[in-house]
Amino acid sequence: MSEPGVPASPEASQEPTIGQLVADASRDLSTVVRTEIALAKSEVKVSAKSGAVGAGFLAAVAVLMLFVITMLSMAGGFFLAWVFDHDVSIAFTWGFLIMTGIWLLVVVICALIGIRMVKKVRAPERTIATVKEIPGALKGQGQPAATPSTD
Repeated sequence: MSEPGVPASPEASQEPTIGQLVADASRDLSTVVRTEIALAKSEVKVSAKSGAVGAGFLAAVAVLMLFVITMLSMAGGFFLAWVFDHDVSIAFTWGFLIMTGIWLLVVVICALIGIRMVKKVRAPERTIATVKEIPGALKGQGQPAATPSTD
């Protein structure tokens, strides 16, 4: 509203005030921060899920190795009993050795799956790249848009 007798200048009504500029900058910066956080969350969520599954497989490897050690120890015990006293059947030894081999195969498969899943864990690369662009954008040094090559 202008005072009576003083004409309102068109420039004054169209130019934003310092307060409006600060409020706009604050709102825009807040939006950028919120979207960067959302992007980071989505990238980390996928990576964390893969890492958790991989860690679960590696934990299973540790538990299954206890079975392998137990089976191998029992096979060794039956073998020693057979060597020193032929009353014990060698079939027990072979049975435990076969089961040890099966458990070792399961352990190797779980280890390979676990390692593959853990290797899928990545840093939030897109978020890091966009966050590195923010200081330049705040200074007015925005990245020029990439032009497609005509090769």
